[in-house]
Amino acid sequence: MKTLVIHAEDSSTDFLCPIYQTIEDKTVLRKGFTKKDVAEQIKIHERVLMLGHGSPDGLFSVGQFETDNSLIVDSSLISLLAEREENIYIWCHANKFVERYNLKGFYTGMFISEFLEVVYCQLPLVEDDIIDESNNAFSSIVSKYINESKSVIYKKVLEEYQVIANRNIIAAYNLKLLKFN
Repeated sequence: MKTLVIHAEDSSTDFLCPIYQTIEDKTVLRKGFTKKDVAEQIKIHERVLMLGHGSPDGLFSVGQFETDNSLIVDSSLISLLAEREENIYIWCHANKFVERYNLKGFYTGMFISEFLEVVYCQLPLVEDDIIDESNNAFSSIVSKYINESKSVIYKKVLEEYQVIANRNIIAAYNLKLLKFN
């Protein structure tokens, strides 16, 4: 399946890179691309994998504390995204974006990947190694199944990430908010 990967270069989300390493037929956009470039690339790909920091309004082009002008995936791309049912949306509050526009795919809700998000979600404070374990396990598990359908990805991630979630409060929080439709 010809896959477009949109993952703006940002060291705080580099833990997501392993997710798409095993995809053979892919185009990866990390830096130096515009929303017009994204739209053109979506048109020629069967599946779109979007990763990084975001909000209910879309995926940020860089960093996490950006303005609405920095959204690289937003409502202007809905018609193109709606034509594909196997998309993957991995960013904070992607569920609100996907559900608002009745899109199809595998997606996350609020996804804790760093300490400030633990504080934001009012979870008990944890050491960075707990967050890192959750991040690395999630990416490793998704990467094993990334070439499968969204339903297989969802099922396998739920099963395998649950093992981490049984001992890791961050993984437990993130696991509850994983979805597909």
